[in-house]
Formats: sequence, C-alpha cells, structure tokens
Amino acid sequence: MKYLHTMVRVTDLQASIDFYTKALGLELLRTRESEQGRFTLAFLAAPGDADAQLELTYNWAPEAYSGGRNFGHVAYGVDNIYETCERLMQAGVVINRPPRDGRMAFVRSPDEISIELLQRGEPLPPAEPWASMPNVGSW
Repeated sequence: MKYLHTMVRVTDLQASIDFYTKALGLELLRTRESEQGRFTLAFLAAPGDADAQLELTYNWAPEAYSGGRNFGHVAYGVDNIYETCERLMQAGVVINRPPRDGRMAFVRSPDEISIELLQRGEPLPPAEPWASMPNVGSW
C-alpha cells in the first residue's frame, strides 16, 4: 500500500491554488478537468515530495461547504517554523495558532481547511513575537 493524496473540496479554485502555492509554498503538479463530471482537479505537493499530494477538487455546480474543521487538518513539516509563519503573515495569512512552542502552528486555507505546520527535528527555542502571540479564531 502507498499513500497517494488527500482530497479537499474548494469553492474558489484559483484562490486555493494561490494560497497553497504562493503563501504555503507547495508546487502545482498538474490539473485535470472533467467536462462530463463537471469538476476540476488540481494536484499539489511540497517541493521534492511529489509522492504526498494534496488534491483540490472544484465542483463546477455551486455548492456550500461548511465545517472545514470537520475535515481535520493537513500537516506539513517545515525547516523553520518561525520563518514559515513570517512568510505566511507577509502573504496576508492569519496565524490562527502561533508557534509559541517553536514546534507547531496552524493556519487556514481560503476554504477554512486547517493546515498544521510542524518544525522538523527539535523545536526551536521560544522567540518573540511568537511566544506572546495569542490564538486567533479556531484551527
């Protein structure tokens, strides 16, 4: 058995692709449209890790999705949690759960999917402004 991908339904494909590529840093591997099925798929992965893909599914018929938190979350290991969160903030992403412990943070996609960011290896020493930053919203 081999892990292939996680699927997330999105309401605005371009906004989601922009979030996952420009803000989070994933690479868009390919897209596929199904005229018959009336949907578009976009497959993304962390650089150098194409075996662990995220599939964004955009259904052409308008559909309301609620409770993105019910999905759970997608998690990515990062080389420097503080630099990653700073880059995300500069891109306008809210850090819902700051990396106060130097190990873990949460953000949300445009469709309210929780994204967990985990420091690879040992946690970084606590540092400001992260150590004093409160949680925002839910994750």
